[in-house]
Amino acid sequence: MKILLFIPMYNCEPQIVRVLAQLDAGVLEYIDQVLIVNNRSTDNGEEAVIKYAKEHKELPIRLLRNNENYGGGGSHKVAFNYAVDNGFDHIIVLHGDDQGSIKDIIPYIKTGEAFKYDAFLGARFAKGSKLVNYSKFRIFGNHVFNLFMTVALGKKITDLGAGLNMYSVDFLKSGFYMSFINSLTFYVYLLIYIVYSKAVFKFFPLTWREDDQISNAKFMKQSMEILKITGKYIFNRKKMFTEQDNEALKKDYKSETIYEQ
Repeated sequence: MKILLFIPMYNCEPQIVRVLAQLDAGVLEYIDQVLIVNNRSTDNGEEAVIKYAKEHKELPIRLLRNNENYGGGGSHKVAFNYAVDNGFDHIIVLHGDDQGSIKDIIPYIKTGEAFKYDAFLGARFAKGSKLVNYSKFRIFGNHVFNLFMTVALGKKITDLGAGLNMYSVDFLKSGFYMSFINSLTFYVYLLIYIVYSKAVFKFFPLTWREDDQISNAKFMKQSMEILKITGKYIFNRKKMFTEQDNEALKKDYKSETIYEQ
C-alpha cells in the first residue's frame, strides 16, 4: 500500500514541528510521503517546517503553498487531488495543530484493519478515546450533535470531524468532494456523503488534547452550519450532492512546491 500523510497547516508555527516530531522511524515505516499544505499562513510555519526537514533528512516531505487561502476544506481538496494524481492507495489526514497523534492509527495499519474501509475515521468521543484539557461545554455540545446526526443519518456517529482520518484513494477518485463547502464544515459534508454513498466506514478511538492550540471553529456558527447542511440532506439529499453551481467549484485549487526532499 502506498500511503500519503497529509498535514494541513494554517498559522500553527509552534505546533507543526511537534507534529513532525511524531514521525519517528516506527511511523515512517508505513508512510511513503508527507505532504504539508500551507493555506497561506501569516506566521513563519514554512520556515519552521523547512528547518526541521533539513535537520531530519529521513523525512520524505513535500511542502506546498496554496495559491490563495482556500479554507480548510480547500486544502483537503488540494491534498486529495494530489493523492489521486500521484498514484497513492490511501491518504491519512493529520491536522498540523498537534491535537491528535499519528500513533493512534498506526496499530490499525500494522494489522491491516484500516485498509478494509473507504473511510477510517478518528473519533474523539468513541469508546476508548481520551480527552485532555477539553472543555466540558464542548464535550456536551459534541455529544448532542453526534446523537442528532446519528438519528438524521441512520448510522452511529461518534465524531463529526476529528483531525486524524484515513481514506481510500479509490473512494476519492470521482472527485465528489470538489463541490463541498471550503470551510471547516467540509468534514460534515464529507461524512454525510460517506453515508449517502453507502461507503464502508468505521470510527476508531483517539487521544485528543488541547494545550496551546487555537481553534478556528466558532461553536455557534459551526452549529448553525451543521443544522443547515443536515436539513439539506434530510429534505433533498440527491440535490445536495448533484448541485454544481457554487463558489467552491470556481476555484482551481492550485499550489506551488516550496520545499521537497
